[in-house]
Formats: sequence, C-alpha cells, structure tokens
Amino acid sequence: MARLPAARPSRAWALWVGAGFAALLLWSWQGTGVDLASLFGREGLRQIAVYVRKLFPPDLSAAALSAAGAGAVETFAISLIGSLLAVAIALPMSLLATRTLLYRGILFEGRRLHPGARAVRLGFYAAGKAALNVLRTIPEIVWALIFVFVVGLGPFPGVLALGVHTGGVLGKLFGEVLEDVDPAPLEALQATGASRVRILIYGVLPQALPQFVSYALYRWEVNIRAAAVLGFVGAGGLGQRIYVAISLFHEQELMTLILAIYAIVTLVDALSAYLRSRLV
Repeated sequence: MARLPAARPSRAWALWVGAGFAALLLWSWQGTGVDLASLFGREGLRQIAVYVRKLFPPDLSAAALSAAGAGAVETFAISLIGSLLAVAIALPMSLLATRTLLYRGILFEGRRLHPGARAVRLGFYAAGKAALNVLRTIPEIVWALIFVFVVGLGPFPGVLALGVHTGGVLGKLFGEVLEDVDPAPLEALQATGASRVRILIYGVLPQALPQFVSYALYRWEVNIRAAAVLGFVGAGGLGQRIYVAISLFHEQELMTLILAIYAIVTLVDALSAYLRSRLV
C-alpha cells in the first residue's frame, strides 16, 4: 500500500507530457498548413501522376549522360575534399573542446594547475566549444551561400561549406569520444612517469581513433547527399545541373540526374561500409 502514492505522480507526469506533446503536434500541424486532403485528393494525385509520367523515359542521350557523369564526379570530389577538410578542422578543435585534456581528469590528478593557467585553459575550452557550436549550427547551404559571395561560383564554395559545417559536427563528436576513453591505460602510463603529451599520443588517441574513423566515414556518407543540394545555390555538382533542368522544365534530363545521384550515393555508401569494416 505504501508504494501506490509513489506511482501516481509518475503516471500523472506521463499524462501531462503526453498532453503537452499532443498540443505541440496540433499547433505545429496548423502552423505549417498541412493539408493531406489536397495532397492525396483526386486533383493532387492526378498532378503527381502527370509529373511522374513526364520524368520517363530518362534522357539517355550522349549529352545528358556526359553532363550527369561530369556532375557526379564533381559531387563526389566536393564531398571527399570537404570531408577531409572537416577532419582537419575537427581534430585540433576537438582537443580544445575536451575538458579531460585541458583542465581536469586523470591527466591532472596530483598535478595541481596554477589558478592563472587553469583560467587560461578554461578560456580555451569555452572558445573551442563556442567555435564548434557556430560551425555546426549554421547549415551547409547557408555556408555555401556565404562562400559563393566570397570565392565565387563553382565547386570550391561547396568544399568550404561542407568542410566548415562538418568540421563543427565532427569536432563535437571527437571531443565526446576523447572524454569517454577508458582511464585504465592512462593510469598505467601515468604510473610510469609519462608526460601528458605521451599519455595523449599513446593512451588517448589509440582508443579514440577507431571511433574517429567511423564518425568521419559516416559524415562522408551524409556529405555526398549534402553536396548534391549545395549546387542549388551555385556550389557546383549535380545540384546545379538539377536546378537548371527544373528551371527549364527538362523533366527527362532531371530523371537522368536523379538516377546519377542515386548511383553515386549507393557507391559511396558501399565504399564507406567497406572501409569501415576494414579500418574499424
């Protein structure tokens, strides 16, 4: 009998959360103007069917295939170089955004920091976290718009956009990995008198490296899709050709480009899975 009163508040809390979520869902539904009746009504389905019929058969002419192939290669290159740039940004930034490497944890047990040095390290940590937040908060397409104005049209702003945004994402993920490493090997190294740098190189990084590779490969898979979208703002690749095809009502050419995106995404997914199985 004594346990019954404790169960009631929990049930009431669940009811309140459910009611709040239902109210939020209803508000979002009305605010976004969702009209499923129009979408799946007779006229809506008719218009969808008419447009789908226009997409077939895909344009398999030499000019269309050449354009799709060139766009696919460009998209692949943008995603690959952008992902490598992201890793180059994320690795040093993650070190600045990891508390256990800057001012607390096993590396600092028995080695009390001077208050001034601790304040400086806290400042580096806060600056690193803030920078990563800014990089990943701004979407890739917004970064692409910014870099298009800075460096002009073409693949280069796409590379910069993916590198900067993904660098912020990977920096946060890498920092969390570094903070969650097993402390036992670090304690063993510390017991031998190893310096903090040696503990980082021989104790922290070997544990974190497999997850670093896994996260980097996953983000490469994400970036191949993002690279296809960045072309809509002039950042090159298949997206730029898709935008032109839509604008000119070249539906069959559009279908060819969509198939090219599907092919390159499937290729990169398979390649990433293979590399992950061999390296992780």
